[in-house]
Amino acid sequence: MGAFGWGDYFTSAEVRKALAHHGGDNPLTVRINSGGGYVREGNGCFNALRDHKGKVTVYVEAMAASAASIIAMAGDEIVIRTGAEMMVHEPWSWGEGNAKAFRDRADKLEKDAAAIAAIYAVRTGKTQEEILALMEAETWMNGKEAVELGFASSAEGNLAEDYAPFNYCLYRNAPEELRNLSKNMNWSVEAQRSPAASVAQQTVKQEIQPMTTQPAAGADSASSTTDHTQANTGDAQTAERERIGKILNCEEAAGRTELAKYLAFETSTSFEEAQKVLAKAAKTEGTEKPEDDVPNTQASTYEQERLRSSNQASNYGSQKTTATATLNRADIFAARKQA
Repeated sequence: MGAFGWGDYFTSAEVRKALAHHGGDNPLTVRINSGGGYVREGNGCFNALRDHKGKVTVYVEAMAASAASIIAMAGDEIVIRTGAEMMVHEPWSWGEGNAKAFRDRADKLEKDAAAIAAIYAVRTGKTQEEILALMEAETWMNGKEAVELGFASSAEGNLAEDYAPFNYCLYRNAPEELRNLSKNMNWSVEAQRSPAASVAQQTVKQEIQPMTTQPAAGADSASSTTDHTQANTGDAQTAERERIGKILNCEEAAGRTELAKYLAFETSTSFEEAQKVLAKAAKTEGTEKPEDDVPNTQASTYEQERLRSSNQASNYGSQKTTATATLNRADIFAARKQA
């Protein structure tokens, strides 16, 4: 997930938009077959699915590795197919800069790992330390092992689908079968960025039909849409300020201030989910209570930038929507093309 070098990707903003069309109270089926992606996108998709009020059933079709396994944890029920695999590991990064830049990056990675481990811990019932050990070892699980460790609810008899294209050679403990498959199929970022791959990607996008038919809009409807969008943005900013304040000032944040700040400002985690994550995390500081006053200007600025960058301030309420049985990636790609 995220623009990770392959054309067949999706983002958390697109997932939220698709969920808005689906309807918040409707049951939802999520089918996962992904080698992973960016931590922030994985967290964003997880939070979007956890915010969904209807029952969420996740099926691991063939692969839920890295950030894709975070998304899987959002299911009220997690079903993994026979032959499918799941993998958890520590987040990693690359970059350039001086020694301080790399120390800062290392600190950020440790915070990311703690937040991810807390999500897994809530799901599995294991301690933060146990989960961090599994992540450090880069643990690969088949269906039976995922169920035994608590990462899945049940294993399904249906055979897994073909693995999603991904450069599995990036992972140090990837099964030899996956490594060979990646090499034989030339699944690499360089190959996907070649001119031939770009042409093929464009062809696929052109063949996808739009998810919904957009109604024609006159001057009056355009004005109404603008007013509704502005109202949505204002409501979102107010809700975001309240969410940040609750996370930073809750009892569970005591002794876990840095993690609380990360959850409040770097993710869109709901207050309820943040409480669970903080409660599972080990205390790394004193027990003093976080500061009570959270500047509204800071929260407002943060939310404006987040909405602007993720395009989540779209007008969902002005169009008639129809609930569907599944959250289909083809629909997401079609919506992206339409936008």
